[in-house]
Amino acid sequence: MPTDTLDNRKQNDRAAAASDSAGATPMMAQFLEIKAAHPDALLFFRSGDFYELFFDDAVKAAAALSITLTRRGKHAGEDVAMCGVPYHAADSYLHTLIKKGFRVAICEQMEDPGVARRRGGKALIRREVVRVVTPGTLTEDALLEAGRHNYLAALADAEGRLGLAWIDMSTGDFRTRPVADDELANVLARLDPGEVVLPERLWSKPALSALFEERDGAATVEPDARFDSTNGRKRIEDRFGVETLDAFGDFSRAEIAAAGALLDYVTLTQQGRDVRLDPPVREHDRSGMAIDAATRRNLEITRSLSGERRGSLLATIDRTRTSAGGRLLAERLAAPLTELDEIGARLDGVALFVDHADLRADLRRRLQGAPDMARALARLSLGRGGPRDLAAIRDGLVVAGEIAGVLHDHAAGAPGLGGEIGRERAALSGQEVLIDLLARALSDKLPLLARDGGFVARGYAPRLDELITLRDESERLVRALQEKYAREAGIPSLKVRHNNVLGYFVEVTSTHGDKLMSRFGQEAGGRFIHRQTLASAVRFTTVELGELEGKIRAAAEKALALELEIFDELVARIVEGGDAIAATAHALAVLDVASALAELAVEAGYTRPEIDDGTDFDIRDGRHPVVERALGGAEGQAFTPNDCGLSADNRLWLVTGPNMAGKSTFLRQNAVIAILAQTGSFVPASSARIGIVDKLFSRVGASDDLARGRSTFMVEMVETALILNQAGPKSLVIFDEMGRGTATFDGLSIAWAAVEHLHDVNRCRALFATHYHELTALQGRLDALSTHTMAVKEWQGDVVFLHEVAPGAADRSYGIHVARLAGLPPAVIERAREVLGRLEAQRERGQTATLADDLPLFQAPGAGRPGATDGGSGGGTDDGELRQRLRTLRVDELSPRAALDLLYELTGLARE
Repeated sequence: MPTDTLDNRKQNDRAAAASDSAGATPMMAQFLEIKAAHPDALLFFRSGDFYELFFDDAVKAAAALSITLTRRGKHAGEDVAMCGVPYHAADSYLHTLIKKGFRVAICEQMEDPGVARRRGGKALIRREVVRVVTPGTLTEDALLEAGRHNYLAALADAEGRLGLAWIDMSTGDFRTRPVADDELANVLARLDPGEVVLPERLWSKPALSALFEERDGAATVEPDARFDSTNGRKRIEDRFGVETLDAFGDFSRAEIAAAGALLDYVTLTQQGRDVRLDPPVREHDRSGMAIDAATRRNLEITRSLSGERRGSLLATIDRTRTSAGGRLLAERLAAPLTELDEIGARLDGVALFVDHADLRADLRRRLQGAPDMARALARLSLGRGGPRDLAAIRDGLVVAGEIAGVLHDHAAGAPGLGGEIGRERAALSGQEVLIDLLARALSDKLPLLARDGGFVARGYAPRLDELITLRDESERLVRALQEKYAREAGIPSLKVRHNNVLGYFVEVTSTHGDKLMSRFGQEAGGRFIHRQTLASAVRFTTVELGELEGKIRAAAEKALALELEIFDELVARIVEGGDAIAATAHALAVLDVASALAELAVEAGYTRPEIDDGTDFDIRDGRHPVVERALGGAEGQAFTPNDCGLSADNRLWLVTGPNMAGKSTFLRQNAVIAILAQTGSFVPASSARIGIVDKLFSRVGASDDLARGRSTFMVEMVETALILNQAGPKSLVIFDEMGRGTATFDGLSIAWAAVEHLHDVNRCRALFATHYHELTALQGRLDALSTHTMAVKEWQGDVVFLHEVAPGAADRSYGIHVARLAGLPPAVIERAREVLGRLEAQRERGQTATLADDLPLFQAPGAGRPGATDGGSGGGTDDGELRQRLRTLRVDELSPRAALDLLYELTGLARE
């Protein structure tokens, strides 16, 4: 990240550009001047049907896009590097560049080349940057994930506090919240913004800069002056036309500074174009279930551990039919609620569609055809929309009206459309006038771009119909002239064609070219005027064609100009009613989520959870939705459900059991059930009663952090420290195998102390899975701790994992059995069994092998076995132990009493 301010860099680059432009061609001077205003972005310089890049921009873009780097002329005695991408395919190239961390300034031709030519001389086409594309300012469908928000966030500080603001430019969402230092990472993990804008003073703080550097999203540093809260308040008030922000909420100065800087940044990147935004909504401090970044990653809530949507909880439960519904579901799953009334309202909506299958099916059938109105509205408001976006608004409003009718009919027959559905119902109707306007104005077949024309329906604008008729009639006259010329010249293959250079012209093959010139050419007194000779054809024009071309061009230009006027009028009408349209789009998304979760509940056998303000966590026959779905495709396999009953006097479960028996799945499924319940979804269980979880923590898995110099154990301890420092009585904590990354006694000691801390200090609900069977001794010391184990059945020398949680503690880990299942060589398995047997025998005798020479694991095969020799002495393992004990004695340090005790001990060893 640069140390100079962006403003200073721009000033320096403008000065350099002025110097460089002195000996440049006019077009290159124009490029350098525009580039100097955008030094931190690749400049897409429009030239005809291409965006061209020059100098270092070209070198960087060619490498990033794997396209050819060429040269065009010279500047200051050096070759000018150049590459280009087609205008019509620019989105795909933009997507690649943005993903690779570049910013791109789009420089368009602001006038027709003909207008520039009429100015005479070597007049340049006027060009301007119309937008700067950054990761957080994308609006095009081709550059966005349909079912995921793309947030642009800003962070600011004031009065010693931090404030965060974020928007989704593609939908208009605008929110703020105060954020404490210790929760910033969690909030960013939840939002996962594509870009965060922050002031230089915050970037200079090592802790914050490190946080942003390790995130995938881009961090953009702006001058501190842009984050002034007084100017920020004025920007917000001006943007929304209010005298005060009180109607929107009680914002802190830091939030206002962040929100104002965000609006400023949007204005800069969009070059002053107005962006349709909802009024800012303030999220309360520490609202919703707090989930830290490690927990989100471990539980694979919206992304799997590989970073893909596939395999995540979101992908498993998503049955939405619309893009907006998919985004809302992802947003809610990432931020479960803690307000009982709101959770109940969401659950009421799901229950409505669970109980009324016909209503659910009808609604989902209609939603299938609902376009993404929110993003179409955003593109239209930014001047990037096209006729198909107009149609998306029309069709979305039609679907909303139909659904409003369906809900009205249902309410008439079965009153009680309450909760969330009742709140959103009113926003579905009331757009009949706009629907009628768009239905009359738009034709059936719509081009992608307005400038292509042909999108206004016949009958909507009589003057336009006249111009189109004139244009089309002229085209028929052209075909008639072609037939006439072919007949008169006796050349059936004669064609009348058109291109942008010659306009309309007559074309014949080379064979007939001489004939046409000698008999019908202008020199022979004929009508055909020679224009061009090619290798395979000869081209002519006529006075009639020239006059007809003028009429056609005039009619076509007037028709297109009128269509563009109509387009602008329709866009203005839509933008004027943008808030109501956005409310309708949100209502459809809410209905989509509720009906989709109902479909999931019926399909997968989920039940409505009971949510209260207590601390119980009582799950009956709980399942893990992702694992259950994966097993659903495996023949002969079914998920084994389990209960989990945490209460005030039994709030900490110590779960033991062998590897592969299902401990990790059991832990995760209960955390996932809590998330689903507080999201407003039914849950995979026969019943569920859950006291609100305010914070969810998960310490599972093992991984290092090489980039920050952290070992696996260090990462584990950092995550453990976070939990022990922040968990409270309403929290839910899952620990899986604490202490694996260090020595056995160290790990056991840390795990022991952590369990005691969770029980005595945090007093939270917790599931603690471990292989340290010694921890089961805590059951007699900690009143609210109980032991549970994963049931295992041994049968004819084999082990069967039952995946059932039962009271009690495991007496074995069955690790060697798992190793055999993993495919370790039989010799290794057999040797492991032998070593394990000897170690267990020593433990039963109260002995501990302390040195490698006496551990069976470090002896050569055969050593220590009956009949084996040890250095020629004929001694076995016990002889070796005796010798080792003697070797380590410090006789001079023994007291008489200690020497006597030692003698008894050694003679006992000898007898054994």
